[in-house]
Amino acid sequence: MNNRTPQRSLTGPEGRVPQFSEGPEGPGQREEPTRRPGELTVRELLRWSWRQLTSMRTALILLLLLALAAVPGSLIPQSGVDSLKASQWQDAHTTLTPIYRKLGLFDVYSTPWFGAIYVLLMVSLVGCIVPRLRVYWRGLRAQPPAAPQQLLRLSDSASYTTEEEPEAVLARARAILRGKRYRIRRGADGDAVSAERGYLREAGNLVFHLSILFVLVGFAMGSLLGYKGGVIVVVGPDAGFTNTPSQYDDLDPGSLFKESRMDPFTFHINDFHVDWLNTGPKAGMAKGFRSQISYCQKTDCSDEKNYDLRVNHPLKIGSTEVFLIGHGYAPVITVRDGQGNVAYSGPTVFLPQDATFFSFGVVKAQAAKPEQIGLQGVFYPTFIMDDKGNPTTLMGNDLNPLISMHVYAGDLNPGGGPQSVYALDTSAAKEVMTPGDPKKALRLDMTPGQTVQLPDGLGSVTFDKVVRWNRVQISQTPGKLIALGGVVLCLIGLLGSLFIRPRRVWVRARRGEGGTLVEVATLDRSGGGDTAAVVRALTQALQEEKK
Repeated sequence: MNNRTPQRSLTGPEGRVPQFSEGPEGPGQREEPTRRPGELTVRELLRWSWRQLTSMRTALILLLLLALAAVPGSLIPQSGVDSLKASQWQDAHTTLTPIYRKLGLFDVYSTPWFGAIYVLLMVSLVGCIVPRLRVYWRGLRAQPPAAPQQLLRLSDSASYTTEEEPEAVLARARAILRGKRYRIRRGADGDAVSAERGYLREAGNLVFHLSILFVLVGFAMGSLLGYKGGVIVVVGPDAGFTNTPSQYDDLDPGSLFKESRMDPFTFHINDFHVDWLNTGPKAGMAKGFRSQISYCQKTDCSDEKNYDLRVNHPLKIGSTEVFLIGHGYAPVITVRDGQGNVAYSGPTVFLPQDATFFSFGVVKAQAAKPEQIGLQGVFYPTFIMDDKGNPTTLMGNDLNPLISMHVYAGDLNPGGGPQSVYALDTSAAKEVMTPGDPKKALRLDMTPGQTVQLPDGLGSVTFDKVVRWNRVQISQTPGKLIALGGVVLCLIGLLGSLFIRPRRVWVRARRGEGGTLVEVATLDRSGGGDTAAVVRALTQALQEEKK
């Protein structure tokens, strides 16, 4: 006989469960629409999105995307780092330049898409790391777990029988394990002793994840509060640099950078030494550089100091560092106009084009009368003439220098706006031709001390001598010590989490008919440890103490 009470069916005629609520018309008069399976509310969608963003998988994907996004910044010259090299690259790649500009590849690290990846990565790492910090902190303070009921079922275990009382065996086990720096379970543990060591592994995990936050904060401080700039300084007492924004050739400040944070200092380069390779397959190439700098930490230069600036040995002034990153030649050229007046005079920076310091440069004598005079050409540090009468360079050392330049006359700035000192606008000027041969452009091949008269009464050009220039990078990175400390902590924590083996040990002693049965077992939580040796050593120590 079936004694079950019949259940009243709640399904309607179509198999659906109607849902009712009390509305203005009374109870049961309005049916609420049911939510489809898998449909999320706004709150649930936000929670799901946050969990996806803060997962370790997403953090690794964003880290990979950030690394891929930084590749163009390493391969393509960046205008914020080296504007000269970036402009040269753009002049040499006229087809790719408009595309790269639209993508922001000449200033990758300031583009919105790179910033979005970086911010998402930081949010993902913080959301991923902070919960784990709580887990590792609880694990660091946790007590050893209670002993399993069947210790002898563990792979590494042993047992023996003794006439001692169980309390004496357990007390001796506690003393031995404490001497081996095991953490003993507090409170009553029945007939067993539970111990664990290797808690520093949890500390290593904690330090490792916490150090990542330090690295992120350090890099963020450097990017937001610091700056990086570059400038070319001609070697000699007549040239120098003062640490103000207007003195930089290119300056890349952080978003929160303030000019008031710049350290006041000035410096000039007294001399520059290069060690050249004279033999072997790399003969003619430079192997070492050293700049003799005089600097002062105030603009009045009452406390001038000297320093030998070398590659990877920066000069530190306050919180600012000065790096030597390049060098080249600056021929001293004097241009006189048709009236005999000096229209241009001084060292002219020529930019190296290859490892032999074959260099390109321009001269703009815009004060010349009756017409402006422009020179555009190349510099050969050590030249010889080939069979066709064209100069070529042998090595980077200026043992036999030569400048070879073409001459232009006319308006050198038809637009009237700012111009680059390394480019010559010849759109409104005419090229000066060789006298007696109107189809051949005039080329000035000059060595130091030589003067050439220009045709048509334009004036003269003198190649006085050669001096050098240094390119220095000046940067201020406020959070670099925090980032460095984070990296050091990261390595320490990683070593701890890799090489420290957490191990649990249990000793149980129970009185039986044949005496006291002592069971010893151990478990290596990281795997790969010689736990059998631990069981043997502990069993032997317990039996030896008895004797």
